[in-house]
Amino acid sequence: MDEQDRVVKGPAPLKGRGAIHAVAHRFERVQREAVDDGWGGEADRDDARAAPRTELIFETARSALSRNDSPDIAFDQAINPYRGCEHGCSYCYARPTHSYLGYSPGLDFETKIIAKHNLPELLDKALSRPSYQPRPTNLGSATDCYQPVERDLGLTRRVIEVMAAHRHAFSLITKSSLVERDIDLLAPLAEQGLVAVYLTITTLDATLARRLEPRAASPARRLRTLRTLAEAGIPVGVSVAPQIPFLNEDMEQVLTAAAEAGARSAFYTVLRLPWELRQVFGDWLQAHYPQRAERVMARIHDLRGGQAYQSDFASRMKGTGLWSDLLSQRFRKTCGRLGLNRDRVALDLGKFVRQPGAGLLQADLFDGPVAVDAGPLAAAAVGQADRR
Repeated sequence: MDEQDRVVKGPAPLKGRGAIHAVAHRFERVQREAVDDGWGGEADRDDARAAPRTELIFETARSALSRNDSPDIAFDQAINPYRGCEHGCSYCYARPTHSYLGYSPGLDFETKIIAKHNLPELLDKALSRPSYQPRPTNLGSATDCYQPVERDLGLTRRVIEVMAAHRHAFSLITKSSLVERDIDLLAPLAEQGLVAVYLTITTLDATLARRLEPRAASPARRLRTLRTLAEAGIPVGVSVAPQIPFLNEDMEQVLTAAAEAGARSAFYTVLRLPWELRQVFGDWLQAHYPQRAERVMARIHDLRGGQAYQSDFASRMKGTGLWSDLLSQRFRKTCGRLGLNRDRVALDLGKFVRQPGAGLLQADLFDGPVAVDAGPLAAAAVGQADRR
């Protein structure tokens, strides 16, 4: 912790977790708060602040594609194999979605991971319908499609196989080096203009990244992944989001490192704090940077017209005011100097084919059909498993 942040003691962080505690979700009728009555008890136990284990919960999804009509987002529909994300990013705008499940957007969001075990089959059916028309699609827009549980379940890989069978163009975004596992699928798709991959690199400061994104790959590892994908012929870009005032102030350095690794495009957003995320991030600030917390939140309010968050499409991604303008200038000038965003990566929706039932096999794009084996995932679909 920086010297300037040592004086004020905030709530104790949990090792390996982003959220400080399980904040109540907005539909909760009863809220509880721990207090010290001077008699000791739970607060004095050595294991009272032990980091909770991760619980994996299987869900039978009803639809594979979520539609998007927001004018400030570049894709029309999204595919998200998981709800919740074990990366534990303290700033994640998707945290409040856990409230709809009756879970806390705090610790529950990163410890109760819901896997949509039937998603590949649903996706194949959706793409095979006579009425379906291909649209710009993103994989992993809400929660990371390559979070740790994907290593065991392979849901994202199966989704990519379905997209490949239908020759459906898509983009994906991740913070994980696990995407390298699927280069054998992504590289042939890239040759046909059917995929682009974006790596989120919030900062090059490993210490800050470990606090912001405790279970995501390190910044250096993400840069290596970006280079590996680029060398495989896959168009790659970098997301330097979110920009958080007085915390990750190395945007130019991130963009430079990403461009040197092979990135062709870049984008950013500023921190947004909808619903319960205001408390989740505020508690994180007090735990890790208490001396800086008031200044950070004041600048966030400046960006949002005096509020913690504004939902209007015109400003929710970039904010408004002087700091927003300066950030935009820094980004634009740096990208211009590095040649980023010079050529738009255009994905080809015209190659789409409707193949009922074929989406559960690898297409001949990969030298002949190969059956996808759901393995233990299908057998365990009605159960739950604990993971560390």
